[in-house]
Formats: sequence, C-alpha cells, structure tokens
Amino acid sequence: KKTPPRTAADNGNDDFAIVELAQSEYLARRKSQLEAIKKTDKKLLRAMLYQMVLGRRFEEKCAEVYRMGKIGGFCHLYIGQEAIAVGSMLALEPTDMVITAYRDHVQAMIKGMSPESVMAELYGKIGGCVKGKGGSMHMFSKEHEFYGGHGIVGGQIGVGTGMAYAAKY
Repeated sequence: KKTPPRTAADNGNDDFAIVELAQSEYLARRKSQLEAIKKTDKKLLRAMLYQMVLGRRFEEKCAEVYRMGKIGGFCHLYIGQEAIAVGSMLALEPTDMVITAYRDHVQAMIKGMSPESVMAELYGKIGGCVKGKGGSMHMFSKEHEFYGGHGIVGGQIGVGTGMAYAAKY
C-alpha cells in the first residue's frame, strides 16, 4: 500500500501547506496562552470563569423566558461573547464609565449590577435597574458608572464622546 502525502512538498498541494501553517500557528499561540494562564492569579481566573458562566446561564434563562412571552419587546442576547465582556470589563476601574451597544445584560452584571435587577428590568418590573422602563437595550446605573446600551448602530459613540468630555471638563 502507498501512504498518502503528509506535507505540501509531497504532492505540490498548497492546501496542505496552509493547514500545516495554521496548525503550527495554533500550537505556538496555545503554548503562549497556557504560559500566560499559569502566571495569572488563580483567584482572578476563578472570578473570570464565574462571570462567564453566570453570563451564559443568565442569557440562556433570558432566551427561555423570552420564548415564553415573559420579556416584551426585543431581547438581544450575548451568548458566545461572555469572554469578551469579562476580559474587557475586568480590566476597568470601578470609577471607569461604560456605555455599550445593545447587547448589554452581561456587561451590566460584570460592572456590578445585580442579576436580579437586570432580569427585573427585562421583565419590565419596578425592581429593574431603570424601574422596568428600559428593557433589554437600556440598562443603566449611575452607582456603577454603567450608562447603558444604545440600539442605534454607532449611537453610543457620540454619547460616549460627550460623556468623556463632560467628565474631563
């Protein structure tokens, strides 16, 4: 039996070279990532994992109750993006102001808002972070320096710029 070619040089196919390059890049990146994780404080890693799992479970529950009709209006979920919020939001100081686009449930919780206040807001209840008036896209908490999501694409850019100017002024 003849064995199949193992490298691009064996059969002249560039597809093999691309796959080999991708695999070597992956292994190098994986090694550096594992080294960085080993240097990171275990307590911080647990906190990050907790926030990611909390965000995922929260969003799964939101999807469930939205399908049941308990959340009115739109409900833009953050499923699959939890690590982005955790990595970026945990790098902030408590006094740093945050303004987001519309998928903002997870960021609101990471910034310090309770899951109960975020869920109450989704349900339109008085116990919500803006007393049930904001819904899915408009979480807000002056206490936590979280200035909500904005449903207009790019709308938060001008508002955020104004907030930064006002804070500096």
